[in-house]
Amino acid sequence: MQTKAILAQADVTNVLDAAQKEADSNGWPVTIAVTDDGGHLLALRRLDGAAPFSADVATQKARSAALGRKETQVFEEMINGGRTAFISAPLQGLLSGGVPIIVDGHVVGAVGISGVKPDQDVQIAKAGVSAIA
Repeated sequence: MQTKAILAQADVTNVLDAAQKEADSNGWPVTIAVTDDGGHLLALRRLDGAAPFSADVATQKARSAALGRKETQVFEEMINGGRTAFISAPLQGLLSGGVPIIVDGHVVGAVGISGVKPDQDVQIAKAGVSAIA
């Protein structure tokens, strides 16, 4: 039987804190979502000033990154590059800002950020991931 790493609550808190530190240092009001490897929400933190809809968008970005096993930016670029049929994939949040958390070559969860420009969302998400990976 195989075993796998999982995100413990302390890990989730570390991801949230690292992402928030990056957002706060730049004055970016965002929502931070963390999911497990199946895309199920483990934590959500909406910073002061973040738009209410960013909570859903961040969650869907994290979910898509976890289930797709890659950054959501890849999906956005695929669609923008002409593969529009991918829009029918059973995923939402196919926008930049979702980043998988990879431990020992396996996806254990993901971070989704919504609220600022795409590259800034990615920057914050990667800061969160760096707390684990």
